[in-house]
Formats: sequence, C-alpha cells, structure tokens
Amino acid sequence: MSESLEKKEYYTNLFDFYESLFTDKQIEYFKEYYFFDLSLSEISENHNISRAAVHDVITKMHNALDEYEKNLGLYTKYNKMINLCNEYEEKGKDNPMLLEFISKIKENG
Repeated sequence: MSESLEKKEYYTNLFDFYESLFTDKQIEYFKEYYFFDLSLSEISENHNISRAAVHDVITKMHNALDEYEKNLGLYTKYNKMINLCNEYEEKGKDNPMLLEFISKIKENG
C-alpha cells in the first residue's frame, strides 16, 4: 500500500485531533505505520497477527478519521483559524500587541 505524502500528512494531522477516540491497539498500529514507517508486514510480525488484519485496522481508521472530520470538522476549523491568524499577522506587523495576541492563539490553537 503506497500512499502519497499528502495523504500521510492528512491522516497524521487528523489523528492528532481524534486520537483519543481510538483503542490502544488501533493507536499503536497507526503510530507504527505512520510515525515509525513500518510496513504492514512488519507490524503484523511485531503483534503476531495477519497482515490483512493490520490493513483492515488502518483502513477502518482512515474511514473513521474521515467520518469524524466530516461531522466535527476540528482539523478544518483549526486550519481556518491558523490561516486567519497568518493573514492578520501580516496585516498587523506594526502592532506588537496584536502580534503577541496572535502568537498566543497559535500556541494554544
């Protein structure tokens, strides 16, 4: 299963928002696949399960992440907020108080 860099980035970003909605095993497989760049076969060997089972977990997580984002939109709202902050940061570069406020918003996003 070869995924584009954009798709990997998208799902890891969604995972940042929705991680707590998954089981410990799902989280473990997801992190091994995306953050440690292990293959499905390597993950299956590490956990003594079939490659198909790992693939199924990752696929179900993709579907769940898509559904969560469709219904809750946390990642989309976050991106809109960051883009708006960047826009106001550019417009207000001569206003230190505004820049400090924007910086705090971005830190606590």
